This record gives sequence, structure tokens and C-alpha cells, in this order.
Amino acid sequence: MGRPDEAGAPEETSAPEPGKGPRGRPVSRRALIRSTVGALAGVPLVGGLAAGDGLRRPPGRHLRRPKASSDDEIVLGISAAFSGPSRALGTELYRGSMAYFSHLNENGGVNGRRLSLKLLDDGYQPDPCVANTIELMRDDSVFLLFNYVGTPTVTRALPVLKKFRDQQVYLFFPFTGAEPQREPPYGEFAFNLRASYRQETAGLVDNFLAIGRRRVAVFYQNDAYGRSGWAGVREALAAHGETIVGEATYTRGTQFDSSMRHQVEVLERRSPDAIICIGAYAACAAFARDAEELGLHVPVANVSFVGSENLLALMSEERRDAGSHTRWLVNSQVVPSYADTSLPAVREYHELMARYDPPPPTPDQVSRIVEGEEYETVPQSFVSLEGFLNAKLIAEIIRRMGDDPRRSRIEDAVFQVRDYDLGVGERVRFGPGRRQGLQRVYYTFPEDGRFVPLDDWGARFGA
Repeated sequence: MGRPDEAGAPEETSAPEPGKGPRGRPVSRRALIRSTVGALAGVPLVGGLAAGDGLRRPPGRHLRRPKASSDDEIVLGISAAFSGPSRALGTELYRGSMAYFSHLNENGGVNGRRLSLKLLDDGYQPDPCVANTIELMRDDSVFLLFNYVGTPTVTRALPVLKKFRDQQVYLFFPFTGAEPQREPPYGEFAFNLRASYRQETAGLVDNFLAIGRRRVAVFYQNDAYGRSGWAGVREALAAHGETIVGEATYTRGTQFDSSMRHQVEVLERRSPDAIICIGAYAACAAFARDAEELGLHVPVANVSFVGSENLLALMSEERRDAGSHTRWLVNSQVVPSYADTSLPAVREYHELMARYDPPPPTPDQVSRIVEGEEYETVPQSFVSLEGFLNAKLIAEIIRRMGDDPRRSRIEDAVFQVRDYDLGVGERVRFGPGRRQGLQRVYYTFPEDGRFVPLDDWGARFGA
């Protein structure tokens, strides 16, 4: 298997999941979902699936645009990973949002309406996400889509939004920095708050090259997410006249107890000065662990999606002297440090997370969630802070719609946000040609059991 879109790739390795195609993509289920979407093309979305019963109610005689809000409630639809190896991402994003929504609802909601969530679990898998998106769009109580998690899921949901564009259903603030929801043909159906993977990888590359680490390799998840980050690294290196010196892949869903020895050996043969990882916390923690144990002592960078606290927790659980495994880690982030209480939004986040301590969603709250999976919450994290900021901003957008919130007015309300102080030291700006609110990228490294701001790359990682 070679580079995603070039011949003559450096050596790499991956294996498809059982029962799936060469790129790890489902075959029969994918065809089933495609046929489902096609069958829905002629059916009005109004009065779609009754919540929880899975049955289709008779459509109205004429297609109308649903108001998708009531006099006392606005429902946001979420499909995210609440089970499986990446469940911490969906769970912590949800917990951060719920801390803000709980406070908001206790104080009258938005213009007198409570904000509530309809949760569906996709396990960070594309086909369930597509099915969930169809269900949410057919539920006439859902006002918009919110807090989706992951590139492989979001990139498969976007065509559904485009297919039913007349319904004016928008996806807000997905937990992914990939390009498809930022550019044609799907960019008009999504709004992003976080910086992109292209911005994150460019910053990592620039900082590594600035301290003399020019031989950059990539370890990435073999799907749309990993390839998006891989492309960002390649583009950033090309701007400096450099190329990726080696690459290795892994299959989505890989657990921490898996061996990454082969991937480490593949990259070690390329003599990298630094490695940029585009993956989820379980696999990236396993890679960092095995790189250290096999003597590959170079900086190992992760982008924000990795889930820094969960990555660190896995590595700390395995060894008391986790510092030896984490010495070479550096993670980019798209929100400021949750320890920076000089920022108003971070102070508010601390207060509300402590006050409400939102629990993970239960099977009673989430359709299709896998029961029996235990999860220990994290008091503060970059992921839950991002969820908190997502909630704070979506509430402000809905507030700007006044007493008559309608889907048809959502886009105009977003474009009114031109210089909004979210409390993070960077103003939020949207517009017809700007569908990403924040641009800044932060860099962190592990110290005393948490990731802290990295200010001096040379002192930490100088070659």
C-alpha cells in the first residue's frame, strides 16, 4: 500500500480490518447506507422518524420547511463516539457542552427556550454516523447538528446534508480539523470553530524545521482523518522544499495494548528527526510507548484530535515512570490551556465543570450506545474545554435569532458574529467567505501529569 495519492511512496505498513476493503472501508454496509440515502431522496424529511421508535410517519402532502423548535425547547442533534476505543472524545466533548448548557438552562435558556441534546452513538464509525444523520434530519424536532466527532464520520455525513440542502440543516463545530467541511462542495453546510489540521500540521512542521529537525516522518490512521493530516504535513514540508521521509499507518479502532513495533521499525529505518502522528489516543499512545522502548528518541507530535489527557492517562497507567515514555511528546491544540485562568472563558469553564460535573451519557440517554463499557471522566481537558466553547458560541448564535428561531435564519445569525469575544483571547469572526471562527494553534508538552504550554522549542527539542 503506497501513499494515498502518489506512487513511489516511502515504506509504510497497515492492515485492513477484517471483512473490510483494502482501505479499511466497509463494503456491504456502505452499499446499504448508500441505497438508504437514495431511497430517502424522494421522501420529505418533515415528520420523519418518531424519536426512538424507528418508524416512518406518513409525510405531509407538500414539502414544508420545519421550524424545528418549540416555544420552550431547541434540540441539537449529535452523532458521536460514546462507545469504542475513542469514546473519551465524544464523552468529554459532550461533558464540556453540558456544563455550559446546564448553567444556561437553569438561568432561563436562550430567549426563554431550553437547549437540549438528542444523542446517537456512532462509535467513531462512518456507516452508523450516516444512519444517525439521516435519523436526526428526519426528526422534525432537531434544529441543527452539533459536536460530531471525527473526520471519517463527518466526511460521510456531509453528502447527506448536501442531498437534503432544502431542509437547511447545518452541522456546527465538528471535532475535526479536516478540509471537506471547509471547502466545496460541502463547506456551505458546516460551520467550524476550531483551527484546521492544515494549520496544526503547518505549525508543527515550521517549528521542527526552525530548530533543525528537517527529516519529518508521519504515523497516521489509515482513513480520511489520517490522510487529511498526512496531506497537511506534505504541503507544509513542500513549502520549505522538503518531503516526508517515511510513513507508517494503522487501522482505525486499534487499541492501546496493540504492538506498534513494526510501525516504529519502518520509520526508524528512515532516520527521522521528528514524527508527526495523525491518530486517536489509544494507537498514538501505543506508538509513543513502543518508539521509546525501541530507542527511537525523536520528538513525537500529535494533533489536537488525539485527546491529550486520555493519551497521557494510558501511558501513565502502564508505567509509574511514565515520564520516560512521554519525554519526547509534543501536542498541538486548538483551544488555550485549561490551566490558563487569566482567560475569562477558562475561569467560567472551571467554575461550571466543578459545579455540574456532567456524567457520561447513559444508555437511557444515547440511542445504540454499547452497554457495559466503563469510562472514567477527566476533571478538565482540552476536549471538554472545546465542547464548552462550542456550547457557549452556539447559544450566542441562537440568541441572535431572537424570539423566532428558524433554520432559514441560522446562516444570517452566524454571519452576524463578526467580532465576538468568546473569552479566549481571540475574537470569533464568521462571514460568507469565512466559516471557521478561530484560527490560533497552541503547542503543549507533558509536565507533572498534564500538558502545559510549550514556549521554547529549541530548549525542549533542539537537535
